[in-house]
Amino acid sequence: MKNILIIGCGLIGSSLLRSIVVKKIAKKIFVYEKSKSNIIKIKKLKLPCEVISDFKKIIPNVDLIIFCTPLSEYEKIILKINKYLLPKTIITDVGSSKEKSMELIKKKLKKGIFWTSSHPIAGSEVSGPEHGVKNLFHNKWCILIKERNTNEKHLRALSKFWKKIGSRVAIMDSKKHDTVFSMTSHLPHLIAYNLVKTATDFEKQKKYELIKFSAGGLRDFSRIAASNEIMWRDIFFNNQKNISEVIDLFIKNLLSFKKDIQSKNNKSIIKKLINTKKVRKKIIKLKQDINKPDFGRS
Repeated sequence: MKNILIIGCGLIGSSLLRSIVVKKIAKKIFVYEKSKSNIIKIKKLKLPCEVISDFKKIIPNVDLIIFCTPLSEYEKIILKINKYLLPKTIITDVGSSKEKSMELIKKKLKKGIFWTSSHPIAGSEVSGPEHGVKNLFHNKWCILIKERNTNEKHLRALSKFWKKIGSRVAIMDSKKHDTVFSMTSHLPHLIAYNLVKTATDFEKQKKYELIKFSAGGLRDFSRIAASNEIMWRDIFFNNQKNISEVIDLFIKNLLSFKKDIQSKNNKSIIKKLINTKKVRKKIIKLKQDINKPDFGRS
């Protein structure tokens, strides 16, 4: 690829930029960023890209466009770039929710233009170009979305692109994607936000200093709950149906734990605790984490 345009240069966008440079995937990288503070940071960091403010001259000359913005920004940007897009241009995004965004893209993207969605399973609770890292995607999954109207040529090119960056690629449709990640990603984040809110509510209610005595559990949940609020609001709203279903399942299991505790049902609670430990072993076996205590902290 000669030219790549990254739209949105926060944690993911700037990490992609760094990875593309290290792997020598493109000759030139363009960045469109609406945040003035992020533009200042990009220039201060001397990131190897050209920051653009006008799409007209750039879009017809790029081979790949990557949307790295919150889901709620897609429509505005599509409407800005539509008239300059060419059928040869590969367009993708890195959003964490797909069904609703694919519906929007289908409605707003001009006819004859293809969009092949991606979801790199990588990130952090921090945001901004200063936090980008070149190996963020190394050995991480990247899900590519394949639907009936997917351009196979673009799908193959994107698969090659993510593999060059260091990702492991899996392909699924948007419906399966949103079902899977409602449980593996979206619910854990929602629980983290709610747990931290509950801790602060509890602190006010009891008038105790709780937060300074945060044990490992609350500490680790607070890290997840520090994630970007706009991004996560968009994910919750876009994957509303699936998230609502897994919340119901979580509440059902939580009430079951409550019942065991209240009745001191030793057999039932021990069985639950042992069975859930098996998941941790499976995650390590699948190389989704390392087998070190305290999440590998030194």
